[in-house]
Amino acid sequence: MNPIALEIGSFSIRWYGVMAALGFLAASFLLEKNRKYVTGLTKDQCGTMIIIALIAGILGARTYHVIEFFHEDGFDQDPITIFYIHRGGLVFYGGFILAFISLVIYTLKAKLDTIRILDIFVPSLTAAHAFGRLGCFLNGCCFGSPTTSFWGVTAPRGSLLWFQTGGLPVHPVQLLETTENLILCVFFCWFLKKGAKRGTVISSYLIAYGVLRFINETLRVDEKYFLNLTGAQCISLMLILSGSGFLYYALRHERKNA
Repeated sequence: MNPIALEIGSFSIRWYGVMAALGFLAASFLLEKNRKYVTGLTKDQCGTMIIIALIAGILGARTYHVIEFFHEDGFDQDPITIFYIHRGGLVFYGGFILAFISLVIYTLKAKLDTIRILDIFVPSLTAAHAFGRLGCFLNGCCFGSPTTSFWGVTAPRGSLLWFQTGGLPVHPVQLLETTENLILCVFFCWFLKKGAKRGTVISSYLIAYGVLRFINETLRVDEKYFLNLTGAQCISLMLILSGSGFLYYALRHERKNA
């Protein structure tokens, strides 16, 4: 839980940035590897989509965080800190939503198979997310609630996280999500290789991650909103419902074309 990877004088490299870079490289590698499942998709188009997803993801993730914690994190007092993303403060769902919309728009304009593109993006997304959550753990953000469980982790004494948690062990939800996303990444790579039908990968991901994130939120201390649910849990429910509907449509459409 040390946010600094390397420090030379006043210059420092933070683990959060290192993990983000590794996540980008992993996502790029997997998209290039899986583009063979989309007829006519070029390497240049893959590169363009990765850049679009990266920029939209960062903008969406930061915007969500700033809106939710505008007063709590002091953005109203010091607006320049809105741009300090190297310190953390990115909300996955914000990035996911804007990147999703941006990719749909790009694929429609490029006359690509949008649904199949979303399918092959899933392994890249889960890989990048896994590295991102590992970065959260090292950065000391997105931590869980206090726990007496054997797997509880305690921040280094005197660190910001140590003061935020009162020195108590907390659920390592960041590591839990890292593990979950790696498992999803391996599974969906295998699923594509085994000939997953069009639309079944993205819809299955929406359901699976929605369920996992809804459960993971019970180990965090995020603010409750509608029906005593956190914002992430509300979005998770929407993902589960939309993913279920989309999966039904994909399977039914496949049967009709069989």
